[in-house]
Amino acid sequence: MLLACRDLCKSFDAFPVLQGGYFHLEEKEKAAVVGINGAGKTTLLNLISGALTPDDGQVLLTRGAKLGYLTQHQALSSHRNIYDELASARQAVLDMEKQLRQLEEAIAREKGEVLESLMARYSQLSQDFEAAGGYAIRSEVTGVLKGLGFKEADFSRPCSVLSGGEKTRVALGKLLLTRPDLMLLDEPTNHLDIASVSWLEGYLKDYPGALLLVSHDRYFMDRVVSKIVEVESGRFRMVSGNYSQYAEKKAAERAIALKQYQNQQQIIRHQEEVIARLKSFNREKSIKRAESREKQLEKMVRLEKPREIRDAMHLSLKEAGLSGEMVLSVEELSQQFGEKKLFENLSFQLRRGDKCALIGENGSGKTTILKAVTDQLRPDRGQIRFGAQVVSGYYDQEQHNFDESRTLFEEIRESYPSLSDTQIRSHLAAFLFTGDEVFKPISGLSGGERGRLSLAKLMLSPCNLLILDEPTNHLDITSREILEEALERFEGTLFFVSHDRYFINRLAGRILELEQQNLTEYLGNYDAYLEKKSERAPQPSPHKGGPASSDSARERQLKKEAETRRRRQENELKKTEALIEEKEAALAELEAQMAQPEVATNAGRLTELDLTARALKAEIEALYQQWEGMSQ
Repeated sequence: MLLACRDLCKSFDAFPVLQGGYFHLEEKEKAAVVGINGAGKTTLLNLISGALTPDDGQVLLTRGAKLGYLTQHQALSSHRNIYDELASARQAVLDMEKQLRQLEEAIAREKGEVLESLMARYSQLSQDFEAAGGYAIRSEVTGVLKGLGFKEADFSRPCSVLSGGEKTRVALGKLLLTRPDLMLLDEPTNHLDIASVSWLEGYLKDYPGALLLVSHDRYFMDRVVSKIVEVESGRFRMVSGNYSQYAEKKAAERAIALKQYQNQQQIIRHQEEVIARLKSFNREKSIKRAESREKQLEKMVRLEKPREIRDAMHLSLKEAGLSGEMVLSVEELSQQFGEKKLFENLSFQLRRGDKCALIGENGSGKTTILKAVTDQLRPDRGQIRFGAQVVSGYYDQEQHNFDESRTLFEEIRESYPSLSDTQIRSHLAAFLFTGDEVFKPISGLSGGERGRLSLAKLMLSPCNLLILDEPTNHLDITSREILEEALERFEGTLFFVSHDRYFINRLAGRILELEQQNLTEYLGNYDAYLEKKSERAPQPSPHKGGPASSDSARERQLKKEAETRRRRQENELKKTEALIEEKEAALAELEAQMAQPEVATNAGRLTELDLTARALKAEIEALYQQWEGMSQ
C-alpha cells in the first residue's frame, strides 16, 4: 500500500468541506477523484500533498516515497526557455553528462596513474549515467514536449512570455520527467487538444508510478484509471473500475437505496394508518396498542431519500420550427493571417438533423471556421449559404453580451419573462449557479462564469441550428451530462467544436477533422473515427518519449533487482493490507446492518452489533499501526 487516507476532515471558516471516509492506493495504481464542483476534490489533493493540514484524520504515505503535484494554476517564473525548463527536471543526470565531458577532456591530457584513475572514474560514471537513462534523456524531453503540443519552434521560447495554459503544460511535462512514486494531477487535460490528451493517456497508462487525478474528462478517466474516489456530501469512498463502471454502479446503488426508502415510507404509512384506526376505537386496549406502535415507530431509524443533484434540473432546448433539408453549405473557404495559412478551399455541408463535430489541433482554425459561418469574421475567400427557415444560435466562449448592471437571475428574467422563478433557478442550476449565486452581479463574474451564463441563455433561445464552441468548458460532469441529454433530444442541427471526447462520442454522427489545412470527414462517433483513422493511416505509438522508451536494459535490470530485494518485506506488508481490507469490509457490513430498520428498533441486537463493531475498530487501528511500522 503506497497511500491510505482515513477519516480526513477539513473545514474552512467553520464550514465543513471533508468529513471523513477511506481509500487507499497501491504502487502503480491509477485512480480519479470525482464529485460536483465544490465537493472538496482539490482540498483532498492538497491534504495529501501537505499543502493543507487536516483538522482530523490521517494521510499515510509509505516512507521515502516521492510525491509530485500539478495544481490547476501555475505561477511559473523561470528565466529558462521551454526546453531547458523541462530538462531541468533531470538536472542530476545532466550534471553527470557534464562531468563525463570534463573527464573526457582530462583523459586526453593525462598519462600514467592519473590516467588510470580518471579512466576508472569515467567507467563508473558512464555506468551510472546509463542506469539513469542518460543516453535517452534528450529524446525523452523532446518526446514529452511534442506530446504536450509544443512544436520544435517553441522549444527556445522563454517561459516568462508563456500564457497560463502554456505554463501549465510546461509544469506538467516537468512533473512527468521527475517520475515521482505518486503523481497528483488536478485537471491535467485542461489546455490540451485531443492529440495531446491521447498522448498523455498512453504515457500515464505505462507510467511505472501511482496516479491520483481530478478530472472532468470522462473519456480520459475511462482509459487511464482503474479506481474511482467519490467525494459526496463531505465524505469520500473508493469504488473499483473506471468512470463508466463507477457511473453504472452509482446508478444501481441509488436505485436500490431509493427502493429501500420507498419501502420504508410504505411501512411508515401503514403503521400510521393502523395507529389512527386503533385510536379511533377509543378503547383502553386499542389505545395501548396504538401507543406501543407509536413507540416502535419513533425508534425506527428513518432512511433519507437518496439525493441526486439532477433531480431538480431539467434542461430543454427551444426549437424554432423545421428548417429546410439543406441547413448550411460552405464552399472553397480559405483563411490566412499574415504569413500563416490556416486552411484553403474547405467545403462541407450540413443537412437537417446532423450532429457534426469539428475537431483538430489547437491553432488549426476550428474557431475561425465557426466565426466565419456565424458572420463574426469575413473569410479571405469562399461562400457560406444557409438553407430555408434556418434560425441559428451561436455560443462563443470568448464573447458574451450582458447588461453589467443586472444579476444572473435578472438577466434571464428580462430576456425570458414567461419563465417562472422556479424555472429560472432550475435552468441556472444546470449551469452550476445555485442558491444565492443566482443573485450575483454580472459585473463580478469570472470568464468561466460568463461562459456558463452565455450558454444558459443560448439554451433558451429558439433556434433549429446550434453552433457551439467548446460548450463543456467550465462545466462539471453532472452539468455536462444534463447538457448532453438536452442536445440528444434536440431535433434540430448541431455543429460544434469540442475537446471533450466523451461529449463527441455521445452526440456526434459525423466528424470533420481539420488537419494540415484540409478537412477529412468520418461518419460515426469518436470511437468510429478512431477506428477508421487507424485503418486509413496507422499512427505512431503515442508512447514515444514516455518512460517505457527511455528504459535501458541496464535500468530495467536494476529495477528488477530492487524489486527482488523488496519482495520479502512486501509479502508481509500485503498480508497486513489484506487483513485491513477484510476488517474494513466487515465493519462496513456491520454498520449497514445496524442502519436497517428492523435492527435499529431491536435494542438487544443493536447492542450486540455495536460491541462487535467496537472490537473491529480496535483491531483495524492496531493493524494500521503495524502497517505503518512495516512501511517505514
